[in-house]
Amino acid sequence: MKYERQPYRRCGRSGLLLPAVSLGLWHNFGEGKPLETQRAIVHKALDLGITHFDLADRYGPPIGAAEAAFGRIFPKSLRDEAVITTKGFNPMWDGPYGTGGSRKHLLATLDRSLARLQLDFVDIFYLHRDDPDTPLQEQVAVLDHMVRTGRALYVGVSNFSPERTAEAAALLRDLGTPLLVHQPSYSMLKRDIEDELLGVLEREGMGCVVYSPLAQGLLTDRYLNGIPADSRAAEGRFLTPEGVTPEVLAFVRELSALATARGQSVAQLALAWALRDPRVTSVLVGASSPEQLESNVAAVDRLDFTAEELAAIELAAKKAGVQA
Repeated sequence: MKYERQPYRRCGRSGLLLPAVSLGLWHNFGEGKPLETQRAIVHKALDLGITHFDLADRYGPPIGAAEAAFGRIFPKSLRDEAVITTKGFNPMWDGPYGTGGSRKHLLATLDRSLARLQLDFVDIFYLHRDDPDTPLQEQVAVLDHMVRTGRALYVGVSNFSPERTAEAAALLRDLGTPLLVHQPSYSMLKRDIEDELLGVLEREGMGCVVYSPLAQGLLTDRYLNGIPADSRAAEGRFLTPEGVTPEVLAFVRELSALATARGQSVAQLALAWALRDPRVTSVLVGASSPEQLESNVAAVDRLDFTAEELAAIELAAKKAGVQA
């Protein structure tokens, strides 16, 4: 493990530090990917100072495959140097107890995750979604129980509204377990967390680990000359051709010019931009190769923005009509 490559940021008002760029294992750790490629990505992450690996019970495909692959790949000798996370709520098996925010499901799905990961505990367990059919008191009581029984060191929520995040934090505080972190979607093309959520997190002393900071690849140079046949948009994986609009492409072309002037790629610019707010603890990136991961981590070489650069980004977004 090497630590010189990255800055580490404090997660809210806690003692936990996370790297500015973390590795998410959503797309590229299913059974359709060669295990040796997955191993090379994880080992490159360790070389780049990535100590934070983000998973969920459902990541694959098939479901559970990412956790199982990571369990085989990750060097157990480095367990104390890594923050390994997973999530629950998702449909995982048949029957009435195979999904949701009940105590019955959440404890079972975490135990299954731990078996796949070959771990005794995770560092952070997230409620992946808010379950409207389960009282919030029950959902957060399970998180408290996970910490008290040693299944998780910290707990968080993902995709919760600002109001429910504040309510969950208050309920957990009464139980004596802090709500450490929120994981929302955030990028130049999706900025709604700026309206309320970041303020809630700051008041509650919570960290913010954002996913999709590259907007499923839109905020890269991938689509500047059309939709590649092997791209997510062409395949309809989490992005459709309809999402690659002329307005978005016009915005990305302006970003490309600004990135070139800064000595960055579009992706590096977009990641640095997401990290410009000190309330954002870390950005999650996926990677299909070690080289792609290394390129993304290079965003940390230029995290500063001038007022003129930020104004140019806002103007470009306004001109393209893509402001969230």
